[in-house]
Amino acid sequence: MQTKFNLDSTADDVLAGIDLSGKLAVVTGGAAGIGKETARALASRGADVVIGGRNGEELKDAAREISSAGNVLARELDLLSSASVREFAASVISRDRPVDLLFLNAGVMACPLSRNPQGIETQLATNFVGHACLSSALVPALLRAAEPRVIALSSSAHQMSPVVFSDINYERRAYDPWEAYAQSKTATALLAVKISLELGASGVTAHAVHPGGVMTGLLKHMTGNIAAELSSRYKFDTSKIKVKTIQEGAATSVWAATEPALRNRPACYLEDCRVAELLDTPIYTRGVMRYALDPENAAALWRAAEKLVGATLPLNAG
Repeated sequence: MQTKFNLDSTADDVLAGIDLSGKLAVVTGGAAGIGKETARALASRGADVVIGGRNGEELKDAAREISSAGNVLARELDLLSSASVREFAASVISRDRPVDLLFLNAGVMACPLSRNPQGIETQLATNFVGHACLSSALVPALLRAAEPRVIALSSSAHQMSPVVFSDINYERRAYDPWEAYAQSKTATALLAVKISLELGASGVTAHAVHPGGVMTGLLKHMTGNIAAELSSRYKFDTSKIKVKTIQEGAATSVWAATEPALRNRPACYLEDCRVAELLDTPIYTRGVMRYALDPENAAALWRAAEKLVGATLPLNAG
């Protein structure tokens, strides 16, 4: 697939000349980092944007700042809380508008072991389960849109671990913060696959995105020693990873949301504004492992999510 954009492109480069007037976009994790830049870039092209985040004051500050570019509405969203997810979804639905673009952007990385009130490991709960519940709740609004798209933020770290179905919630195996992060980002890619499989025939396009190595608050648990340890542990050269600006980090997200050639395609894993290479063996710096795009894994993961939350998560208009 040919594209004029690359790893150096910014969100504004990708959206140049595109009119998003009348579109409604929902961005989780929109108070800072890539989510905030994604929201700003979309608003600057005419989209109405709803941003969600846990920190109410930070969220309001971000909305005020982004509002100089366009119409932005802030709503609190804690992906660790099923009640908060329901309330956020209800606030979006109450606008009585189609949701044209849904960016599942919020995330946590390599945090110490903790669990949400339902007992779900925090990284899995935030990066995947909360987004799965939100996606399910917003299906009716997505299906009202003419060309709805869902963009799920994954990571090249997914190559460090598949979803370990035998103990997805770290109830028996020893907790490893990076392995848990990797599993959650494989799960996020599989979320795009599941949505594509279930809703593709109804016109919903869903893709997974690796934004690249971006210096954001997500890296608060990262130190030079940890970087060296990971490089040694997984045998990859960190010098081959370009550190992107936040503007560059948001580029692939908005490309996934607007590139005509990606419409109605089965779920892809995108990086540097292109479709990533499919891998059988991890190389960590680029590409996507087959297990992260496997339909059977996506189906098994959805069943696991429903078991963890103790409820069905329908992906249909009803």
